[in-house]
Amino acid sequence: MLIEERLKEIQEKIKKKVPKGIKVSSVEFEGPELVIYTDDPKTFADQDDLIKILARDIRKRIVVRPTILEDPERAATAIRHVVGENAGISDIFFEADSGEVLIEAEKPGVVIGKNGTTLREITREIGWTPKVVRTPPIESSTVKQVRQFLRAAHQERKELLRRIGRRIHRDVISKDQWIRVTTLGCCREVGRAAFLLSTPESRVLIDCGEKPDSFEATPYLYVPEIHPLSQLDAVVLTHAHLDHCAYIPLLYKYGYEGPVYSTPPTRDLAAMLQLDYLDVVNKEGKTIPYSSNEVKEYIKHSIVLNYGCVTDIAPDIKLTFHNAGHILGSGIAHFHVGDGLYNVAFTGDLHYGKSRLFNAAVNHFPRLEALFMESTYGGAQDMLPSRAEAEERLYGVFREVLGRGGKIIIPAFAVGRSQEVMLAIEEGIRLGKFPPVKVYLDGMIKEATAIHTTYPEYLNSELRNLIFKEGHNPFLAECFEQVDSVEKREKIINGEPCVIITTSGMLNGGPVMEYLRNLAADEKNCLVFVGYQADGTLGRRIQKGWREIPIGNRETIVVNLDCITVDGFSGHSDRRQLMNFVSHMQPKPEKIFTVHGDENKTIDLASSMYKKLRIQTISPMNLETYRLI
Repeated sequence: MLIEERLKEIQEKIKKKVPKGIKVSSVEFEGPELVIYTDDPKTFADQDDLIKILARDIRKRIVVRPTILEDPERAATAIRHVVGENAGISDIFFEADSGEVLIEAEKPGVVIGKNGTTLREITREIGWTPKVVRTPPIESSTVKQVRQFLRAAHQERKELLRRIGRRIHRDVISKDQWIRVTTLGCCREVGRAAFLLSTPESRVLIDCGEKPDSFEATPYLYVPEIHPLSQLDAVVLTHAHLDHCAYIPLLYKYGYEGPVYSTPPTRDLAAMLQLDYLDVVNKEGKTIPYSSNEVKEYIKHSIVLNYGCVTDIAPDIKLTFHNAGHILGSGIAHFHVGDGLYNVAFTGDLHYGKSRLFNAAVNHFPRLEALFMESTYGGAQDMLPSRAEAEERLYGVFREVLGRGGKIIIPAFAVGRSQEVMLAIEEGIRLGKFPPVKVYLDGMIKEATAIHTTYPEYLNSELRNLIFKEGHNPFLAECFEQVDSVEKREKIINGEPCVIITTSGMLNGGPVMEYLRNLAADEKNCLVFVGYQADGTLGRRIQKGWREIPIGNRETIVVNLDCITVDGFSGHSDRRQLMNFVSHMQPKPEKIFTVHGDENKTIDLASSMYKKLRIQTISPMNLETYRLI
């Protein structure tokens, strides 16, 4: 059936179900959603359950938009009039391509009203669909820029979404039934995550990242299975670390024109880190793989989904993200293939334990036949201390180094690890675990923290309550200070004892290199590793005991400072947690593929899970294809 015929058929079904007096002007697929355009959005808003009924009967995600949207300036005035001053509205963002208006308010409950009455009144007044979020305690320039860019590109994005929508909802043609996964990276190694999920109808790429120890090592994007890139139906991004997201803009450089699905914070964090990645590569004198224009293409083509939202991304594939517990917005990508044919999930990186920031990774699914899971700490000896033990160890290091007048350098990922360490340090100072000290944040850490506060619904309930109900925001503690200039960095290097949290986490570029150059020779100082150091990285070499580190072609850094590893802050699960994640999983998968780990770790974890759980396990190599059904 032609897509126009299908839309006409759906429109007739909708007309039969809506009450008389409501005019349905047209229906259109826009991205994964079916959009109903009407001249009567106010009447639609009064029908509380009508959209739910239509979505259930038509089996599509449905949104209602007015045929003609109210002018944004007049609509903003109307919103403030309906809501009143008590809500503390701080900003109003109109998203023309979706017909939504995002209302930021200090008291979102006032904007919502009892049982949503105020929201419905807003819809009746202006026609736009209102969404309400709490005003973030720290303003994010990245979030603001992403929203401004999407508004400016709304007409182009609207056309793009319609094209994507028609591709998603095309007819299933093939009579064959098979599912294959091709490994394009991340197997028996850490980094350059990339997997191709294929059916007779569809092709979906999961992640497309860099290898931490090499700017040149991209996923195997030249193999015939993935070409031409223009025929990919979708890219799914599990989270925003560079070893999973760095090369997504490269896809647009070489012909990809489709959507990238992620959670909202993943989109914003990925854009921030990709732009920073280009800056670091350029400063290192290497060839940049793509430009900021390709990053903009990624943002323009992004489609965001919240946890638990089941969404069509291809004619025979539905996607659902579940909390992975790793970093802000990280998701386990669950794919439902065919009409109940098969279910496969990709964990990305996961943490099966509650942290200061997030709840533990989800491991209960409606159905699951195959699982691709990370095994970064999958080796038999990879048992990490508890978070409490790790924090006490860190406090002890602080007491010792500060006591002798030294400085502490903590290289950390801007996203996730830095915020965990910040929370531990803030509490340590507040409870007197070590002497008060100035903590400098260098690199993208402050901006990443701002994005965390923009999306509080992705944080655990204790941290949300601490910030928004008790009024104590540990990220805004007086001890933290942003490094925003070369002059300030020089003052820190030559100044009093302090703590420096800086990027990058594996010492493969970024501000940390400047601190190493100037502070590594002094034995009073200390370098504290709080995260995984991949083979081949500068961080791993220092961890192994190297005391002369060549930088570039001519420079060598002499390392006399203490080098201490404080395990337990990782956003990855250790061996015990990985085993428990699968042991407690419901339902148990029939096959498990162990990926994203050094060769011996992926093999060891696969073997141990088979022995204990009697589940078929595989430690795949790159460039292999597995038929799941």
